[in-house]
Amino acid sequence: MAPTSPAPIILASSSPWRRELLTRLGLEFEAISPDIDESARVNEAPTALAERLAIGKARRIFDDRPEAIVIGSDQVADVEGDILGKPGTPEKARAQLRHQSGKTVYFHTGLCVCAPVFDTPRSCVETVTTRFRELDDARIARYVELEDVTATAGSIKSEGLGISLVESIESKDPSTLVGLPLIALCRLLAEAGVEIP
Repeated sequence: MAPTSPAPIILASSSPWRRELLTRLGLEFEAISPDIDESARVNEAPTALAERLAIGKARRIFDDRPEAIVIGSDQVADVEGDILGKPGTPEKARAQLRHQSGKTVYFHTGLCVCAPVFDTPRSCVETVTTRFRELDDARIARYVELEDVTATAGSIKSEGLGISLVESIESKDPSTLVGLPLIALCRLLAEAGVEIP
């Protein structure tokens, strides 16, 4: 028996990785890209930014589709208190990777679900601790040339070749680092009346 939902499900994202992760739950859904400003506020903590952006994405779509269950998610990388978002260019990606070389980096993934049965959005932040190898410029250049990370927080795709750049990953949910914490999402969707499986 397929999972059931009391309302249409919308993923507020243009990310193919988040779509692939949500597909694992066997749910029918549509993906709509929200248009929000992803800039950090002055002195905003990395976890606060990740949660605010996830809520903002979900609410942007929910405002137009209040009959739906809307899922928003966003991720920021945190290295020594510095927020690393999406680099946008190969040059910035290389700079981000140099900054992370040999360091512990925290990837904070904000998650939000808006639903007709909720009075307010339900949200949380899941964090993954990642220890980077020492990376020389040649390795960084090869990686950025081989894998497009310009739209990826922290300039690394752990689900791809980026796994070669790290020494260890600590997480209670392996899907979190890819960008959609499925364990937490299943809990929030259950609260919204979605039966999985």
